[in-house]
Parts: sequence; structure tokens; C-alpha cells
Amino acid sequence: MIEVRVPATSANIGPGFDCLGLALNMYNSFKAEEIEHGLEISGCDEEFKNEDNLFYKSMVKTFEIIGYKAKGLKIEIGGDIPVSRGLGSSASCIVGGVIAANEISKAGLNTYDIVNICAKIEGHPDNTTPAVTGGMTASIMKSGDVVFDKINICEGLKFCAVIPDFKLSTERARQVLPKTISYNDGVYNLSRTALLISSLINGNFDLIKHGIDDRMHQIYRGSLIENYEDVIKKCYDFGAEGAFLSGAGPTIMAVLREENQNFSNCMKEFLKSINKKWDVKELKIDTKGAMVIRN
Repeated sequence: MIEVRVPATSANIGPGFDCLGLALNMYNSFKAEEIEHGLEISGCDEEFKNEDNLFYKSMVKTFEIIGYKAKGLKIEIGGDIPVSRGLGSSASCIVGGVIAANEISKAGLNTYDIVNICAKIEGHPDNTTPAVTGGMTASIMKSGDVVFDKINICEGLKFCAVIPDFKLSTERARQVLPKTISYNDGVYNLSRTALLISSLINGNFDLIKHGIDDRMHQIYRGSLIENYEDVIKKCYDFGAEGAFLSGAGPTIMAVLREENQNFSNCMKEFLKSINKKWDVKELKIDTKGAMVIRN
């Protein structure tokens, strides 16, 4: 049985809609082995113990691409990434499935092969690419293939995920987006994406708050999240360098300097005051990406 560990991811990072993504040190783990026949899935909710399981479907798709026929599969799923919270739980299933299929079939896929297969299954590369490679990435699709590069963030930052106890499906979060945006809004996001990346690379963290603004998706998706504006405001009140909607939401991610030791406790106290159940988790960048665990 092989085991694959996949990090959580936070996509978009403010203005970088559908292209920027970041791997974080929260993980799902997947174990898989080929058996004589059938499908056995454990470790997840009953509704996912079937052929619609995304990890299993990703394995099957990869087998189809490489021309391998598995007799049967036994799968064990575990981990800490919450479902439908904007932290890449679906991406982790896809990445885990592709890598597990590669290991079982001994196909010898390289990183670029895996990144491309994952993006084709997911439909876009912003979450799956950093989940494979680790770190922060910028990814685009060109002629059906992923073109990506890693962004080397200057040391000195950590992140804090403020995770509500309700789900928000990516489909619903997509439905509220406008079909078109204005020229001015396009320029607004392009300029801020450039400034954000520059500030992260050069360590000019005081500029993050200017570069992380967005007019393409957060102003629309925020309307689906109760207390969204209040939590964003409190992130800055408690010393965050920036705050953004993680992926499609509803998790809100704060960007913190490493020396900020008060943020989590202050945020927890604030959340108690509004009588809402939110989890607060301090996270670091995962630099390694998905890994095969060999015992």
C-alpha cells in the first residue's frame, strides 16, 4: 500500500483570480493499493465511499491516460483539510489520486505531467499546482497545458486561516460572479497582482495591504458569508499585513508577520463576541508539496 500526503492550498490570494495559489502545512493523506477486484474505501463519510469519490475518479482518469488497468482498489482517506471551505480539499483528492495512480502503475510521470493531469481534472490550475509543487505558484493554461512558476516568498511571514463552520460550494461561489468586468476593474486587479507578488518576493510586507485588494470576485463572494466584512476589518485591526478570501471561501486568510503573537487569541475573542463558530488556525507555507510516504 502506498501513501500520499497532500497539503492544503489557498487560491487567488486577493487579486490573483484563478492563477495564484499557495500550499500550507495542513494535510490530507491517502493510502491506496491494488487488489484482486472491486472497490473498498474507508476513512471518509459514507456518501464518498463509492465510485463518485474524487480521489478514486482521479486515479481512474490517470490510469486511462497512461493506459493501465487496475484489477481493483483499496483506498483509505484521512486528514485535516475541511471540505468546501476554500482550502483545497478537492484539489488534495485530485493530486493524491493522480500521484497514487502513478505510483501503483509505475508510469514514471514527472512533475509537469502530474501538474497537467491534475489541472485537466480540476479544470483550472490555481489549487492543484501548488499542492503538487509546494510553495506559492503562478499558473496559467495555454493550449490546454499548464505553464507555471514558483514565487519565492521572502522569509518572515505566516498565515492564519479563519474557518467558519459552514460550507460554501465552489459552484455557488462561481454563480455570483459577473459575466464581464469593466476595463478599470481589470487594470485594478492586474496592477495589484503585480504589486502583491513584488512585495512578497522583496520582503516589502508593508505593501501587501495595497497589493491584496481585488475587484473581480471577493466583493461578490463576500455577500455569501455572514460577518465577512467584520472579520476582514478585524484582521487588519489585529495587525495583519493583508486579508483575503481563501479560494472560493468561506475561509478568510490573514497574512501575518512571524512576530505577531497576538492575532489568533484576539481573533478568537472577537469571534466569541459575535456568537459564531469559527476555527482559527495559524499556518506556515508548505515548501515541498505532495509527497509519497515510504515506510
